[in-house]
Amino acid sequence: MKRLVEMIAEARELGASDLHLTVGVPPIIRVNGEILTLPGFDQIKAHDVEELMEPMLDAEQKTIFNDQWMLCFSRSLSNLGYFRVSLYRRANAMEASIRLGMQEVPTFEELGLPAVVEELARRPYGLVLVTGSTGSGKTTTFNSMLDLINRERKAKVITIEDPIEFVHRPVQSLMVQQEVGSDVKSFQQALIHALRQDPNVIGIGELREVETIATALIAAETGHLVLATLHTNDAVSTINRIVDVFPVHQQAQVRYQLSSTIQGIINQRLLPRLDKQGRVLACEILIANDAVRALIRENKHHQLENVIATGSKFSMQALENELQNLYDQGVISYDVFTSFKPRHLAQGTHKEGGH
Repeated sequence: MKRLVEMIAEARELGASDLHLTVGVPPIIRVNGEILTLPGFDQIKAHDVEELMEPMLDAEQKTIFNDQWMLCFSRSLSNLGYFRVSLYRRANAMEASIRLGMQEVPTFEELGLPAVVEELARRPYGLVLVTGSTGSGKTTTFNSMLDLINRERKAKVITIEDPIEFVHRPVQSLMVQQEVGSDVKSFQQALIHALRQDPNVIGIGELREVETIATALIAAETGHLVLATLHTNDAVSTINRIVDVFPVHQQAQVRYQLSSTIQGIINQRLLPRLDKQGRVLACEILIANDAVRALIRENKHHQLENVIATGSKFSMQALENELQNLYDQGVISYDVFTSFKPRHLAQGTHKEGGH
């Protein structure tokens, strides 16, 4: 156990988001999206992970792992904070992937989020979506918005997460955080029950199944602020994803619900900085105004790209403009600029002798 504590402490000290214990190599950490070796530790041997995890597992968890060969659980240790462990087998040996929860939620300024994201977190009701690929910082933005609500608003906040990556202590709000697999069996089941618990704000760690999305829309319709994350690449694909998961005969009704409840969509990318000092955030922002709501309702989603590009007076911002600004300022390289640019714009201007 002591060795595991030392590994987690060292990983946190180095700013890691994840710690991987894999047989045949030293402990591996992920820092700013990159895979690195954790210094000062020998390579993991066949039974090391089992010995490290044994004190943390109760009899039921050991039985589950022995039967299913995989197990997820969470722990909180003094001075180390919250972390989530995923155990699995490889070559007949136990290995582990450990997600290190945040100890302090970064501020909006530290994250580089535009001011309009704070405004979205202050909305009294409706649906706010934080989207992007895995590793794009969605969960961090999600928790920063919850933190702002907790500090500013007297409300009951219920979150459903998998995993919980930051434990919110009550400040102004009553915070109830539930973890799928530990406290509740599924997002959908937990969300239905959350609506019966007098919430003002509901945070959904990820919109997955059609039932969860349907219930989230109902929650937003009935006067709750619903914050959720979704794995999509831009605002338009987010709208399409939500509508398309429903049967065709329900899609017109879903478009109407979405058009009336959506407040905004924040789409994120974390890009490697040219100076190698971590990563920088680039955002696309869609704010729901009358034009946006009409296009969603009328199934003219393809026109939303133009609305975003011309909607700066409504605090909207197009991803390609943000990427161009970061490139012009020398924050990102040309290779990063082109690789993260939307495909239909990837043949943009190349400034010879760029940064």
